[in-house]
Amino acid sequence: MADALSIIPAAVLRNLSDKLYEKRKNAALEIEGIVKQLAAAGDHERITAVINLLTTEFTYSPQANHRKGGLIGLAAATVGLTTEAAQHLEQIVPPVLNSFSDQDSRVRYYACEALYNIAKVVRGDFIVFFNQIFDALCKLSADSDANVQSAAHLLDRLVKDIVTESDQFSIEEFIPLLRERMNVLNPYVRQFLVGWITVLDSVPDIDMLGFLPDFLDGLFNMLSDSSHEIRQQADSALSEFLQEIKNSPSVDYGRMAEILVQRAGSPDEFTRLTAVTWINEFVKLGGDQLIPYYADILGAILPCISDKEERIRVAARETNDELRAIRADPAEGFDIGAILSIARRQLSSEWEATRIEALHWISTLLARHRVEVLSSLNDIFDTLLGALSDTSDEVVLLVLDVHACIARDAPHFRQLVVFLMHNFRVNHSLLEKRGALIIRRLCVLLDAERVYRELSTILEGEDDLDFASIMVQALNLILLTSSELSDLRDLLKQSLVNAAGKDLFLSLYSSWCHSPMATISLCLLAQAYQHASCVIQSLVEEDINVKFLVQLDKLIRLLETPIFAYLRLQLLEPGRYIWLLKALYGLLMLLPQQSTAFKILRTRLRTVPSYSFNGEQLKRTSSGNPYSQILHHMPSGSHIMEDGDKNQDPGNAHNGINFASRLQQFENMQHQHRTCAKSQLQSRNSISSNLSQEVQRPLEESRRPSPMPDMTRPPSRSSWKGPGQ
Repeated sequence: MADALSIIPAAVLRNLSDKLYEKRKNAALEIEGIVKQLAAAGDHERITAVINLLTTEFTYSPQANHRKGGLIGLAAATVGLTTEAAQHLEQIVPPVLNSFSDQDSRVRYYACEALYNIAKVVRGDFIVFFNQIFDALCKLSADSDANVQSAAHLLDRLVKDIVTESDQFSIEEFIPLLRERMNVLNPYVRQFLVGWITVLDSVPDIDMLGFLPDFLDGLFNMLSDSSHEIRQQADSALSEFLQEIKNSPSVDYGRMAEILVQRAGSPDEFTRLTAVTWINEFVKLGGDQLIPYYADILGAILPCISDKEERIRVAARETNDELRAIRADPAEGFDIGAILSIARRQLSSEWEATRIEALHWISTLLARHRVEVLSSLNDIFDTLLGALSDTSDEVVLLVLDVHACIARDAPHFRQLVVFLMHNFRVNHSLLEKRGALIIRRLCVLLDAERVYRELSTILEGEDDLDFASIMVQALNLILLTSSELSDLRDLLKQSLVNAAGKDLFLSLYSSWCHSPMATISLCLLAQAYQHASCVIQSLVEEDINVKFLVQLDKLIRLLETPIFAYLRLQLLEPGRYIWLLKALYGLLMLLPQQSTAFKILRTRLRTVPSYSFNGEQLKRTSSGNPYSQILHHMPSGSHIMEDGDKNQDPGNAHNGINFASRLQQFENMQHQHRTCAKSQLQSRNSISSNLSQEVQRPLEESRRPSPMPDMTRPPSRSSWKGPGQ
């Protein structure tokens, strides 16, 4: 210290701490000259003493003017050292860097000025301090004082120039510092960081692309900045990197894919668009590298397919198609279970387009990796069943396609039908709104006969009789009206002459017994008219209730449709189809006379001719009821089996069907329904009685005995509605 005081005149030291800038500047010039002389003499020991004096007595002084003087003095000393300054930088630079955090903005300003002058002298030699300088500049870029910011920008430009021309810069040491700063929200800092990334990326010898995963997330963060300029700068930097990725033979796609997947779900539209665009390019370029990340990528892309922004939707769909076109193998890391999990989760999406694509993925996986998908079936089956209640018909149809693909195997087919029946049982609206659509589609995909046989088997043993009745009515209506089931109807029409038709008739009959009207409809379809008449005759008072009449009304209207054209044409031969007439008249007698259905059927029966065209002769009868005429003209001793089988061998007339046994089966089933209905009614009456006793006990004595239950009332439990009701 003493040597330094003897070297620098006291007047110079006084001026160095003066409040006037001009005096400090002149003092600094004096110090520059002194250091230059010492350097020329090679007296580095005394130079060190001068630097120590400037540091301890000035830059670390509690007086702001002293600190200002110290900074300008250190810069002057560096200028005086010129080419020999490098060996003293360890003394010179730290106190200047320390001054960047000074409370006095003017001190911070002079610190920028001092380091600028020092850097101009030493150039690349001060790269060893780069990280500390970068950290200081990062803070100063957001300084509260505009003059300090301006000075920092000048220094920053100089440092960038020095770094780009230096071969001593270590990108490996710099990246951790950059990564640490990338999540700062201050807009000035963000501009500063993007500027450095852009500059370093422009240096041929610096491989910024190799370190892109370390700061990629930070760049994406900036895309949602409130400043348009920052968003533009970040987008420009990302675009440049994406172009480099396209041109580079070696890229770490995996780490970046994880970042992009997260950013694809950003609430910011521009960020989502950029992320999806990058993912699209990655899927095209990444190849095998991305196979382990396909599930994550799919999880990000599927929601974007339904994005409100069209450009995002287009890019997402293109990416989704690219992914699905790639035939990856589990041995390569393709995680089928993870893909299925993503698809299952997206089936709950609020957006229809996303749900549709999720189903396409399940279908694709089933087609390519059936064994693996079926092994994970328990994880997705319930969700697939739930999707049958979707509000979109297209989604429901696709779900059925998936179910049908799964159900190609017998065990899975049985499981599907059982679960489907369970869903109909617990979800009334599913049967009402989607029942017809589901059953018809399954019949197309899985063979109508197979589906109906399985449903009938399950319903035959159904404990919930109300549900069984409603379900049979729904299936019967679908059978009678759907174009998809025309082959099934044709087969049933052959029930009395064809073994396959007979087997199907018997298979359905056991469950159709749950509904009188369904049973009658089945018999009319199978042309078992005599049995239909017997079923009608077997009905008792309790069977003919509101539900029955509603179903009967539907049947009468169906008889006027093209499906039953064959039946109406058979009325041209009343002598041959006597049991058909008897069955139709039986139905007519059950209808209220003022109902529309009664008028429709009566009008139809009035058109039955009073003669029969039998190909051999024309038999005319007197006017009146055709039915009575036919009975009158029947030869005595004739045996009428099923319609059209007059005088045939009774053993062959029914194609081996024991209709007496079937009638007993029907009556037994209806007896169960009546017993169940009575039990329910008694239970309700009991509950009602108990409530009345509690509320109106004083009036109990004056009440009359309750009348017999009105069995024409439909059980309240039967609030079901089948398709079309």
